[in-house]
Amino acid sequence: MSKKVVINKRAKGLSRDALEQLSKTELIDKIEQLEAYNFQLKNILQKKLTENDRNNAEYTTLLRGDTEKPVTLPTEENTSKKEGKQRKFNWDSANRRHVLLKVMYFGWDYQGFACQEDSNETIEAFLFRALIRTCLIESRATSNYHRCGRTDKEVSAFCQVISIDLRSKHAPDVQLESDSLATEIDYCSLLNRVLPKNIQCVSWMPLRNHVYSARFDCISRTYRYYFPKGDLDIEAMRMACDLIVCHGDFRNFCKMDVHNGVTNYMRNLQAARIQACEGTAVEVENDLNSGYTMYYLEIQANAFLWHQIRCIMAVLLLVGQKHEEPVIISKLLDVVSNPCKPQYTPAIGLPLNLFRCDFRANTTRRTNPSASYSAPDEDNAADDASSFKMETAAPCEPDLTDWVYSEENLQKLVENVQNEWTQFSVKCTMIRNTLEHLEMLVQQKCKPQKINAQALLLQDAAKPRQYQPLLQRKRCESLENRIDHFVKKQRLLVKGDMATEAK
Repeated sequence: MSKKVVINKRAKGLSRDALEQLSKTELIDKIEQLEAYNFQLKNILQKKLTENDRNNAEYTTLLRGDTEKPVTLPTEENTSKKEGKQRKFNWDSANRRHVLLKVMYFGWDYQGFACQEDSNETIEAFLFRALIRTCLIESRATSNYHRCGRTDKEVSAFCQVISIDLRSKHAPDVQLESDSLATEIDYCSLLNRVLPKNIQCVSWMPLRNHVYSARFDCISRTYRYYFPKGDLDIEAMRMACDLIVCHGDFRNFCKMDVHNGVTNYMRNLQAARIQACEGTAVEVENDLNSGYTMYYLEIQANAFLWHQIRCIMAVLLLVGQKHEEPVIISKLLDVVSNPCKPQYTPAIGLPLNLFRCDFRANTTRRTNPSASYSAPDEDNAADDASSFKMETAAPCEPDLTDWVYSEENLQKLVENVQNEWTQFSVKCTMIRNTLEHLEMLVQQKCKPQKINAQALLLQDAAKPRQYQPLLQRKRCESLENRIDHFVKKQRLLVKGDMATEAK
């Protein structure tokens, strides 16, 4: 009998009636606990925030200590002058249109894509600051926002896509006309003027349906993980890569997120391959066996688990180093024989790139004319969008249209990325020349030997003196034990038989 496990969304803290029943001493104790907890949070924030965050007015107010001088309230005269200079935008008379926005970024300087409470150094934080500053949206809460992928710290994207309502010059009934599209706000150029150079908008697409979601209507996501050949056996890795393409339970290839209600680890990996990067053969003098040849793992699925690609890559690296046989993939996918994940460290996130996203022509979400512009909480939404009802009949024309590109914006994008390429290529060339000199010294002064440790960095763990096979290592807790643990903690609730509930 299949049970359904859901997050226990109980009210946090005591209710007002419960607080009224407490004595004066109990209330004082409660206040002291809250103040101590607030003090701890402030210390954590101060340690994690960057210099730019500390200069932010919002954080300055939040973290201000009691010993600091009180803030001088502005006078009516100063307030009126400031309001005169910064006239508030009138959103009541503004038109909006629902669009897809394609964003590219290099993530190695950021703490991930999604906004975080303890850091402003996220892609999403910079993106929403730019959207609000350019008056393209009033606020995140009213922007009908969804994101296609949620990339981790240091992970980059060539094709991150978001769906959002943006301010428009034209009324809704004429927004899809060719003249309106030609004279519409140049969203990408406007945003790119205020965004960092390594976060840039590429293009936008007008949508016919205002409930179309970049998250729930995405049918496949393709990632690339770049790596040097080093001493890896590429053919063995390719054999293992073929075994990963299946519809299976990937609990042994991810970081289980049970406390957030993720208990279904079945995923459909549609394709996976390992290819040499174009142009690397020239760089290494047509020697594909050189340790400096760059390859990439390209993997496609409708959805991914937390750290799934990095865990897959970690196991593939072990296969490439001949520590494991390619069949280890099949053994780890067999959750009946191996219900508990062996302890191993995921590969680092730096080489990972969200390379492509594909979308269905028509949304599977029902149009609700009375719905507001506010978007649902994505962190608590179901992965399969089961919380949204399906359309009973297919619309006559697709919700998707064509991507809109600006020639001027594309030219500036190429210039920006070329500047990034120049900066890193100069560093790469200097390091490569140093390596050639050092390798020559090794051959002349030491016993002749070939050192190929280029791929060692990808394994974010200390190199052991003696390798221990995966299936002989200590195991993590099973999925069932984790569910029981969080049920006892009242973080999760186990409902009755799903088949009985359906009846």
